[in-house]
Amino acid sequence: MSKLKIAVQKDGRLNKESLQILKDAGIYIENGKDQLKASASNFPLEVLYLRNSDIPQYLRDGVVDIAIIGENLLIEKGKDIQIVERLGFSKCRVSLAIPKNNKYKSIQDLNGKKIATSYPNTVKEYFAKFNVTPDIHLINGSVEIAPNIGLADAIVDIVSSGSTLFKNNLKEVEVFLKSEAVLAASPIISEERQKILNTLQFRIQAVLKARKSRYILMNAPNDKIQDIIKILPGMRSPTVLPLAEEGWSSIHTVIAKDTFWEVIDELKTLGAEGLLVVPIEKMVL
Repeated sequence: MSKLKIAVQKDGRLNKESLQILKDAGIYIENGKDQLKASASNFPLEVLYLRNSDIPQYLRDGVVDIAIIGENLLIEKGKDIQIVERLGFSKCRVSLAIPKNNKYKSIQDLNGKKIATSYPNTVKEYFAKFNVTPDIHLINGSVEIAPNIGLADAIVDIVSSGSTLFKNNLKEVEVFLKSEAVLAASPIISEERQKILNTLQFRIQAVLKARKSRYILMNAPNDKIQDIIKILPGMRSPTVLPLAEEGWSSIHTVIAKDTFWEVIDELKTLGAEGLLVVPIEKMVL
């Protein structure tokens, strides 16, 4: 049987979370130490551990069928490559940063200035919108050191928490784009492997939905049930079960993780008691 070939970052911030989402999707990788290629024991999938910057070309050439990759790298090197699923982890932004003691009024301040970056195409495209032409210096590696050694007046690089900029006496002044990990597919993936991808994507979607949701159980007086149900979205509608104590019921439903505390506060106000919140492992709709 044909195997779907997936590229995963060999090392770095995407590696661990990429393998975790495959594991959460029920796929077990037989991975030995320092292997560059490994197979799943229970799914037709072969993992290739590749250098991040090479992955867009491998997708384009069909060396791999799919990849878990940062959206920022596709914007820089693979705009012709299709994103089939946004994965919601490894969120970051590509930003312009300057020495923290320098003044900044607008993007026009950088006209003719030296900018160090690993994303030359992204930088050129962004500055072109403002008719600004910087002097771009391509650096692969520790971009943030460039202003401190006199190589550049500013940098454009990935920013997550901003701690690296702070340590190098830099401040973020413009956000070029926001990025997250995505599942991308080769433009020449075969029909047979596309079917395997569809199955994998279905599993990943179940994992992502579960990560964004929480299962909640509570006890509530019967005269408050309708008011409580009005604020509970649920997958279709909440489950309501009578308790042994007369006049009370147990209500079960699913709520969005990002609105959790707001919903909990409303439920308590309406008389809900004994609230129990449980993580969801998988969620198939």
